[in-house]
Amino acid sequence: METVSTFAFELPDNRNAGSPPERRGLRRDRVRLMVQNRSDGTVSHSSFHRLADYLRPEDCLVFNESRTIPASLKAQRFIGNAGIESLEVRLARRVGESAWDALLLRTNGETGAASAVEPTDGETLRFSPSLHAETARRSSSPFVTLSFNRGGHELFGEFYALGEPVRYEYAEKPWELDYYQTVYGTVPGSVEMPSAGRAFTWEMLFGLRLKNIRLAFVQLHTGLSYLYGSRLDPAHNAESYAVSPEAADTINRAKRNGGRIIAVGTTVVRCLESAAAGNGLVRPGEDDTRLYIDESFPLRVADGLISGLHEPEASHLHMLSAFAGIGALRLAYAEAIRENYLWHEFGDTHLIL
Repeated sequence: METVSTFAFELPDNRNAGSPPERRGLRRDRVRLMVQNRSDGTVSHSSFHRLADYLRPEDCLVFNESRTIPASLKAQRFIGNAGIESLEVRLARRVGESAWDALLLRTNGETGAASAVEPTDGETLRFSPSLHAETARRSSSPFVTLSFNRGGHELFGEFYALGEPVRYEYAEKPWELDYYQTVYGTVPGSVEMPSAGRAFTWEMLFGLRLKNIRLAFVQLHTGLSYLYGSRLDPAHNAESYAVSPEAADTINRAKRNGGRIIAVGTTVVRCLESAAAGNGLVRPGEDDTRLYIDESFPLRVADGLISGLHEPEASHLHMLSAFAGIGALRLAYAEAIRENYLWHEFGDTHLIL
């Protein structure tokens, strides 16, 4: 039986979208859209701005309103007689008013390879004259908990003053934070962009409403997807989500009226399925989730998914297989490569419905 772990394919380097579409002469909603039929796996091709052609009145698009924060910070670690070591600190998840789980990385100056740093408890990391944090190791976890000397909005202000977006090696240059935002994201907290919704514009959103497509906004602050080159175990990757009463009402009304619930991104699927109340409905509330979704998972709320294109053997492919099945997914990805689609957060899009 084929599984995601065996879903290996070769992705040519020129299929990596190293720059935002706006820097390639495109509007963000002019990226390509691969449309896959859930029932038979067939694929067709379009442009993202024509998404409404595949939707019906009473369908409901569910968006993640979380906004990307500059979660990569530089810090100095004092190591006794050895002096000072410079580290990259990647925030992973907020765990308190002034505390965050984080990955500490050192970079090999010759090879550029990153490796994890495991400090002892009680070490001090200095980020600026006004910001420092004390370390506490976590058992059976790749993360370190950092307790900062500031909290709340003041701490977020320090992050925005000192930090940069988390970036990966396929990025052509250190693009500014604005390129890592969706137009509708309003609640800062994601350490990586909820990128499936990046291609939406306000013009598209208004047009969808005019066609009686419902729009709902939930919140799930995304965690880190990589640990110096390796995917994180979902068990280590708890994420906080929130479904407001207004969002639950919009989703449930659409479901009761025969509309399809289409998640904009894997984060939204995780949120919806974590908030499932039975009969395809969702309950409002806030919680943490470690829900793992793969081909064997019986989807209870989401009927469709808008996603980016994911790397070979990426954990997100497990979730996509719950919608399309591994075999159909493999065929779609092979066609995307043949048709020169672009991968990653600045790349093209995939609708499974």
